[in-house]
Amino acid sequence: MDFDEFTGAVQHRLELPGTGETLRAIRAALVPLGQRLRAGHAEDLAASLPMEIKWYLTGGVHEHGQRFDWPEYLTRVADIEGADRADAAYHARVIVDLVSEVVPDSDFQQLRDELPESWENLFEVVDAGGWHEHD
Repeated sequence: MDFDEFTGAVQHRLELPGTGETLRAIRAALVPLGQRLRAGHAEDLAASLPMEIKWYLTGGVHEHGQRFDWPEYLTRVADIEGADRADAAYHARVIVDLVSEVVPDSDFQQLRDELPESWENLFEVVDAGGWHEHD
């Protein structure tokens, strides 16, 4: 999947009006996730993503392996995106679901294994069978 396909899928799934809002949502979801993950795991997860998206998990992160909980993650996502916490949580879940479709299963499982059980909310869309069109 290339950059345009990835951003187009996010924009469509989140029903965002433009590329700017879409990139802000992607950055908001992935930079704090990259901050939470150890550097090697962030690199593994990012390896199959488009180069411009990969940067949010790797190059855009100044300190990997930070220890913070799910509520703090949501605060960081909401602050970056300029959204309320409910929208930020939904956007992060949908973006992580798309990531799960793009990266190898072993890299996605590594993500799940590194995060504490209290982060299971991040995987709600994945665990529900993935994102689907709503009629």
